Amino acid sequence: MSLLPAGRRNGFAHGGPPAAVTDDRLSGAGGTAPAPDRPGPPPTGRTGERGADAGESGPHAAPGRGAGRGTPRVRLRAWAELLRVSALFSVPGDALAGAAAVGRRPGRGTAPAIGASLCLYEAGMALNDWADRDEDAIDRPHRPIPSGRISPAAALGAAGVLTAAGLALAARAGRPALTVATGLAATVWAYDLHLKHTKAGPAAMAAARSLDLLLGATATAEGPAPGAGTPGGGRLSDNVAGVTAAATAAAVPTPGTLTASLPALPAALVLGAHTYGVTAVSRHEAQGGSTGVPLAVLATTTALAAAVLGGGERSRRATDRNAVPQPGGTPGQDLSGQDLFGRGIPGRATDPLRLLVIGLTGAYLRTAGAPLLHAALNPSPPLTQRAVGGGIRAMIPLQAALAARAGSPVTGLAVMGLVPLARSLARKVSLT
Repeated sequence: MSLLPAGRRNGFAHGGPPAAVTDDRLSGAGGTAPAPDRPGPPPTGRTGERGADAGESGPHAAPGRGAGRGTPRVRLRAWAELLRVSALFSVPGDALAGAAAVGRRPGRGTAPAIGASLCLYEAGMALNDWADRDEDAIDRPHRPIPSGRISPAAALGAAGVLTAAGLALAARAGRPALTVATGLAATVWAYDLHLKHTKAGPAAMAAARSLDLLLGATATAEGPAPGAGTPGGGRLSDNVAGVTAAATAAAVPTPGTLTASLPALPAALVLGAHTYGVTAVSRHEAQGGSTGVPLAVLATTTALAAAVLGGGERSRRATDRNAVPQPGGTPGQDLSGQDLFGRGIPGRATDPLRLLVIGLTGAYLRTAGAPLLHAALNPSPPLTQRAVGGGIRAMIPLQAALAARAGSPVTGLAVMGLVPLARSLARKVSLT
């Protein structure tokens, strides 16, 4: 879910040093990172607490005594900070890229899938801060819970309500979508409550993003065309077990029910691999000092960009990009996402679709690659944090490139259109 929320120390895209970093969880996913396009507010005390604009009474505000706690505007801002609303724009692209990967236009099943993703992402945000409330009281007392602007019980309750709402929305898209959403919800809770403090943290965060894309693929494939994905395939969990073992353990699909989403697996793995790399970098953002990790992730980012450019569909898929698969079949038998790593982009050098995929992939590589290179050359905490922020921001052009590569240029452009909206909201509400 961009990611889904990440923890203070090793979460991807969500937690970090006060006032200088932003919690860029995409994973609906977690980790700390500074707002990449604007400096954080200047520290006002020894621990770097933010001032009145953030709603605190001062650098020594005690939990339970946040200034203006009862003011509706202050409480609304506190909830916006807790839920990281400025990071929500990294979520819809998962479902839209998943829909494109199975050869479908966004349909009646896509909207509830997006709603479910947003709810589960926000549930992870609230749960992340609830789980880290004791550590935040020491390191980041300006956050909504330790500052007293939001009670721990309210944050935990919000996480529970949002999780239930997400599952209810997924159920409207069909039982297969609910199955995937259940695995996603289990991943979010397992990550925030335990896995983010273990070596399995990056894999869990990657699993969350992969499952989020598969949720959109499953909901779109199963929703608009009754009978799509009839029995005859294998378990989805069998295909993703290598990367998402921790996430899919709680959700074992019935054989054959999720077959229609199988063409989206390569795109899901690309997004998951990107998320894994950003999460790995985020583990060093507080102390810095790691040169090897940013270099390795930079190499991975370059390889993923090459895979997207080299894995375009054949020309027939590019021309017949709106074809709807027949019930029980897979979209474009020889054109499925399974050949993502095997063929070049269709068409001539001047083909509009080809140029769009190249442009979107270039935007992804530039957004994620430059900060990683800077962090490798100077592994200081600020530059490492910027590398994490760049990786989270790069999810949007990556989602757009995956959608365009699958033969849905309109979807790709629509996803890319979320970038200015995300930047605009980030200027008002911090990502952390």
